Amino acid sequence: MEYKPEVGRIVKVLRGKDEGSFAVIVQVMDDRFVLVADGDKRRFDQSKKKNVLHLLMQPEVSREVVDSMLETGRVTNAKLRYAIQKAVQGKGE
Repeated sequence: MEYKPEVGRIVKVLRGKDEGSFAVIVQVMDDRFVLVADGDKRRFDQSKKKNVLHLLMQPEVSREVVDSMLETGRVTNAKLRYAIQKAVQGKGE
């Protein structure tokens, strides 16, 4: 099943120095690029431009992130960390 890139989608980074880590899509730029942030090393205000081909889309979309982006146009780093933590822990169970 292919998941489409969308704001709030949890992704696993497949390329680059963040390889193997998880992040959240905070903006879809076009059909090739998105901005991702993890709230920790990669904060919201310094989100990273990523090629969607270098990301593994996870089934989870964080409602908290989506709602926050719709309401204020931004999301707190704590919320990003929480969304990733929730998604990753869900995998281990």
